[in-house]
Amino acid sequence: MSFLACRVTNENDQVTHNLVEMNVDDLTEGDVVIKVHYSSVNYKDALGATGRGKILKTFPLNAGIDLAGEVVSSESDDLKPGQLVLVNGCGIGEQFDGGLAQMARVKREFVIPMPEGLDARRAMALGTAGFTAALALHRMQENNQTKEKGPIVVTGASGGVGSLAVNLLSSQGYEVIAVSGRKEYYDFLKQLGANEVVSIDDLNLGGKPLEKGRFGGVIDNVGGELLAKLIAHTNLWGNIASIGLADSHKLDTTVFPFILRGVSILGVSSTNCPMPLRTEIWNRLGGDLKLNALDSIITDEVPLKDVSPVFTDILDRKRYGRVVINCQ
Repeated sequence: MSFLACRVTNENDQVTHNLVEMNVDDLTEGDVVIKVHYSSVNYKDALGATGRGKILKTFPLNAGIDLAGEVVSSESDDLKPGQLVLVNGCGIGEQFDGGLAQMARVKREFVIPMPEGLDARRAMALGTAGFTAALALHRMQENNQTKEKGPIVVTGASGGVGSLAVNLLSSQGYEVIAVSGRKEYYDFLKQLGANEVVSIDDLNLGGKPLEKGRFGGVIDNVGGELLAKLIAHTNLWGNIASIGLADSHKLDTTVFPFILRGVSILGVSSTNCPMPLRTEIWNRLGGDLKLNALDSIITDEVPLKDVSPVFTDILDRKRYGRVVINCQ
């Protein structure tokens, strides 16, 4: 039986994507076949499918680093046909066929049984973006991040990871300062629980190696100069989760915040997160880390056949929140 997939090709160094008909036997190898109910479009997916970023490691390949659906067949006894599951990261949509397709075939070690408290649509409203935000908070809390240390700054707050981080922190009772250059989305971020929504200029950040401590911690999607300045303003024993590089991959700072205030920078890597921790984070997203405004973060649901314009919209900053893709 054939099915529809968003397939990315590279011919003469020209990366393009098209909707094609495929068969399961055409997919990269795996021991679990999944009927994909929902996927999502992350910034990384948009870069890979359009060729604007070197995301895919091999061609041709189905796009999509997230998927959720039901098991069709499995060579492992612990997964049964009809069981709801999800996959995020683990190389799908990069070196293995991904989730922007009606069917997927993946390795058993990539598959997480659907956590209690989630379904396929809500899991993909979270997707890698929500998983990354939750992983950031998990790492901060492991390093003793507390509400008493002060407000948490979220940069790039109107994007997928940023908006989910805002609501996640708010749901957990943290004071949140959302930083965004897109004023048209300020009300949206306040609805998600941000106590303040400001531009970078509104923060009035200084340029000294060590500035007045104002923030308890940071979840940063931007990198570069902004991250360096936020480090200098972080309070005693605060934590900074570094997630993205929307502005720059460079970081020009000093050791003063680390040796005089005990500030910590925590790296957050979702693709290669160990499976026991990945499973723990997903189970928490269905439980004690459940977001209280997840439905509001879903700003659109798009059928798979119409996914192409979403890629360019995301890259051109015409989207906010999360777009889920209905693959059936």
